[in-house]
Amino acid sequence: MVNHRTVDANGTLLHIAEEGEGPLVVLLHGFPELWYSWRHQFAPLAAAGYHVVAPDQRGYGRSDRPEGVEPYNLLSLVGDVIGLVHALGERQAVVVGHDWGAPVAWHTALLRPDVVRGVAGLSVPPPFRGDRAPLEAFRELYEGRFYWNYIETPGVADAEFGADVRAGLRRCLHGLSGDNPANESPAVPLIPPGTGFLDLYPEPKELPAWLTEADLDVYAAEFTASGFTGPLNWYRNADRNWILTAPWAGAALQVPGLYVAGDRDVVTAFPGMRELIPVLPQLVPTLREPVILPGCGHWTQQEQPDEVNEALLDFLGSL
Repeated sequence: MVNHRTVDANGTLLHIAEEGEGPLVVLLHGFPELWYSWRHQFAPLAAAGYHVVAPDQRGYGRSDRPEGVEPYNLLSLVGDVIGLVHALGERQAVVVGHDWGAPVAWHTALLRPDVVRGVAGLSVPPPFRGDRAPLEAFRELYEGRFYWNYIETPGVADAEFGADVRAGLRRCLHGLSGDNPANESPAVPLIPPGTGFLDLYPEPKELPAWLTEADLDVYAAEFTASGFTGPLNWYRNADRNWILTAPWAGAALQVPGLYVAGDRDVVTAFPGMRELIPVLPQLVPTLREPVILPGCGHWTQQEQPDEVNEALLDFLGSL
C-alpha cells in the first residue's frame, strides 16, 4: 500500500509517496508529471524488498513551490534528492529519473557518488555537457522554434497549459506517447511562430490504453491547484545549469548506471542522440547496454510498466 507524507529535504518540504521496506530507491518524475507517474513501480519494487519513494519534485503537486526562476536550478534539485535521502534516515540510495527527473538523477550520481549506489535514467541519457549554453545553441540551430526556447519566455507556456488543464494534459500525454502515429518516426518538437506547444498535438479521439480517465483526473486536479510555473521554470534554468555544472565538465560517472528509452520517444530525435545512444556503454564504462523498448514513446514507465519494472529489478538485483 502506498503511503503519503511530507518530509523536510534541506529546508524544502517535499510530498512523498512510499511503499515497502529495504534498500532505498528514489523515483524522480518529469514534466508534466507527479509522483503518480510511478504508480506501476511501487508494488513490484516493494515486493522485491525495496523501500520505494517518489516525491513530487520541487514546484510540483503538494511540494514547495518557491517564487522565481533561479530556485529551480539543477544543483538545488540535486540538493533536494540528497536532503530527501538523509531525511529518510538513509546514507545511500539508488536514484531513478524520467524526463527532467533523469538529469537530476544522473547529476546526483555524478556529484555525490558517496550517496548514490546506482542510477537509472529513463528517456534522457547521462549528462554530456555541450560546449555552448543550450538555450542559445538551440535558438541558433532551430531559429528559435525549439520548444525549450518557446518555454523560456515567462508566462507564455504557463498560460497555454493553464487555460484548460485537463485538455492540455490529455493532448500532451497522448501526443508524446508511442500511441501517436506521428511518433513512429519521432521528430524534434519545433513550434512555428504564432503557435503554441499544444498546437503540435491535436485532441486525441480516445485515451491510450495505459492512461485512464481516472489517471487524468489525478494529474488535472494537482496541476489545477499548483499551476505550471514552477515546473516550467526547470526549463528556464537550462543556461544557468550549464554554467553551474562547469566544474564537472568531463567528469566520469563512478557508479553503475542503466538507461531505458522508447524507440518512439521524441528525445531520441534530439541532435546527436541517434549517434550517442548506441555507444553509451563505451562513453560511460559503468553503464549497462541501453534498453530500448519497441513501440514506446516518451512516458516510458507508464506506457510499458512491465518492461521497465523488469529492467529496473534486474539492475537493482545486480548492485
